[in-house]
Amino acid sequence: MRIPNFTDVLRARRVIGQHLTPTPMWSYPVLDASLRAKVYVKHENVQPTGAFKIRGGITILSSMDAEYRKHGVVAYSTGNHAQSIAYAAHLFGAPCVIAMPERANAEKVRAVRAWGAEVLLEGATVDEAATNAARVSVERGMRLIHADEADLVAGVATCYVEIFESMPDLDAVIVPVGSGTGVAAACLVAASMAPKCRVVAVQSEASPAAHESWRLGKCVTQSNRTIAEGLATGRGYALPQEIIRGKLADFILVSDASIRCAQRLMLTHAHTLSESAGSAAVAAVLSYPEDFAGQRIAVVCSGGNASEREMPEVLCADFKRESFERTVPIAAASA
Repeated sequence: MRIPNFTDVLRARRVIGQHLTPTPMWSYPVLDASLRAKVYVKHENVQPTGAFKIRGGITILSSMDAEYRKHGVVAYSTGNHAQSIAYAAHLFGAPCVIAMPERANAEKVRAVRAWGAEVLLEGATVDEAATNAARVSVERGMRLIHADEADLVAGVATCYVEIFESMPDLDAVIVPVGSGTGVAAACLVAASMAPKCRVVAVQSEASPAAHESWRLGKCVTQSNRTIAEGLATGRGYALPQEIIRGKLADFILVSDASIRCAQRLMLTHAHTLSESAGSAAVAAVLSYPEDFAGQRIAVVCSGGNASEREMPEVLCADFKRESFERTVPIAAASA
């Protein structure tokens, strides 16, 4: 397992710059007033695939030898990573197969197919999809892409280079966590560019595998029941966990109810339609207001691929801070 370094990030940035423009980071006075902090929203929801994962997909496909790419790639995902690999495969002319859970977001499935990838809808969870992807890799001789990849982290890290170049004096950056590539990338960049900025991870308490892996100091499996597709992982991943250990300031768990309220707040106060995972960083501020009050913080809107079926729940979400605000401090973690 290769651990990426800041040189890898700078190399990835040169690659990314050939294909993507920096995403905007804006603040909204009404959102600031509701969250009681100066909040800068990093809009990764405006990427061509609607999510930050595209940075990793382009980086890893660009690093492959052209002859090797002809054999194709296979990946597994609930949706956003799937789109990133499908997009990159289309960009570089590589065959692509994506394994997804059988009840995956229909909009994301359509998007993956639109980029020319073959989609396999089998299994109830992303972990079962991972098993299917591994099988296809062996049967077809395709390159299997998974979360423990240095190039994925280095590519995603370009997002945080943009954040700290724009706002070098942030007090904290809050990052949603599924497999953990995003928060690993944030820790990697902050250590070089903004060592005084706290990197805070946030995950749904209904799918706490990454949180528990960090807390216990080893990768573990946990229940996986969150409504947030991008956070729905049932196990910790070795590479992200290795990177964040000793670098992460806090790891917050939030309720799915707070995530829905955060989605509505993003819609009404920041003119932004974000998916559930994309709103998790705002949910962290709603749930632990005293930890961020009066600070300058960046929240990563990691994805904008909200499904049609979740929108009624977003519009009906009842924004009552006291219904999910935590009354106890964030537990210190072993690291």
